[in-house]
Amino acid sequence: MTFLHRVVMLPRNRKFGRYPEAIWANCAFGTIQASIALLVLLSVVHPAFAANPDLKTVVTGSRQRIEKLDYRATGRLTRVEGNGKRTSYKFVGKAHWFPDGLRLLCEISGPGSEKTSLLLHMSVSGHVTIEAVLPGEKAASVLPFERWNDPLVGTDFSYEDMVESQFFWKNQELLAPEKYGARDCFVLKSISGSQDRTYYDSVTSWIDRGILYPVHVVKTLRGTGQHKEFLYYGLRQVGGAWSASQVEAKVQGKPGSSMLVIEGGSGKANLGRKDFDIGQSSAQEEKVK
Repeated sequence: MTFLHRVVMLPRNRKFGRYPEAIWANCAFGTIQASIALLVLLSVVHPAFAANPDLKTVVTGSRQRIEKLDYRATGRLTRVEGNGKRTSYKFVGKAHWFPDGLRLLCEISGPGSEKTSLLLHMSVSGHVTIEAVLPGEKAASVLPFERWNDPLVGTDFSYEDMVESQFFWKNQELLAPEKYGARDCFVLKSISGSQDRTYYDSVTSWIDRGILYPVHVVKTLRGTGQHKEFLYYGLRQVGGAWSASQVEAKVQGKPGSSMLVIEGGSGKANLGRKDFDIGQSSAQEEKVK
């Protein structure tokens, strides 16, 4: 879930030459045209936004949070069994939003020498592809969609759970506001469509009204209706950006839970494309199913 949230996460000056008045006039006219086009787009594509400004606030705020990601993070991923037994893995991750969308690269290793590397790419429209180098493999390959819901190194997190693509789905619905603990929350229900490659029918997020950051998320699996719950702890603001230091995942009907704990990292990491080379990939481009 892109819940490798920014740990310490967090105008371009224009020089005008001759005829500045004409340039400013053109800019003003262009701005008016763009504003009109945006209003038309919102009324046609997202009529609910015009009818419910809170819905627009929540969805836009959630998307903008992800579109500002630029971090490195280190920590651990731990599976806690129902009897209390713990299995921990070292976690290293980094993410950056590029013009064509989000790239997230993470490496999970231990408790032996086995290692899992993942490169997730989410386009600006929310389309997700995943490449992986799994234990025993030497090169990256596209992870088949059929495996997206597999447990990640035996934990309650799946491969798909590593990005928050639900906020980019077309179908968004704002439910009645609720309190979650002491927090006043917007309750956003994101509903997947036929165009969304996901194992979830819907994702319901309790989002703090003041900081527009999720504190509780429930995902409903397609077909079975089984729920997976995510709890966010240690919310903190650094450099104007909110993040969570821990995320816990629980699967309905399954004893125990899993915890992703961020122990260190940096925001505004100034990452580039070269930072997201998972190695020589045997995959060209995954076909949309």
